Amino acid sequence: MNSEHQKPYTRPSWDEYFMEVCRSIAKRATCDRGRSGCVIARDHQILVTGYVGSPQGLPHCDEVGHQFKKMQHEDGTITQHCVRTVHAEQNAICQAARRGISIDGATLYCKMTPCRTCAMLIINCGITRVVAEKKYHDSADTVAMFAQAGVTLEHVVDEVQHYSNQ
Repeated sequence: MNSEHQKPYTRPSWDEYFMEVCRSIAKRATCDRGRSGCVIARDHQILVTGYVGSPQGLPHCDEVGHQFKKMQHEDGTITQHCVRTVHAEQNAICQAARRGISIDGATLYCKMTPCRTCAMLIINCGITRVVAEKKYHDSADTVAMFAQAGVTLEHVVDEVQHYSNQ
């Protein structure tokens, strides 16, 4: 194909750029149930990143297997959650705290809608916008809390993230 018929290069938007970085960060994750990554950015600059994995010095799922807990929901459904790991969002927030980096007013990029606990941390950190690639299967509490706290939540794709042993 000659250059006359090639489409001109389209530079990614900031959201596309940070989401692509988020996907790369996720490759370091040590739990195969989501392999999630997180990027926190402000003013077009990456402030911190995080990925899902066990606390420092503790064994990882990829090494010793998952540590499952069952959760019964108000509608009677039961889901399984691996509790061996720290979520990508939590790890990114911890990195900001350890390094003295303010994330107030920042945007957080992640693989799926943050869980309820992550949502509470996000609100208290002053993060004002969350961009998730997909929806999380149990995100009603997060959606409601973000709306009440004034945190903007956007999804890149309007579908639920599925993973093994959900």
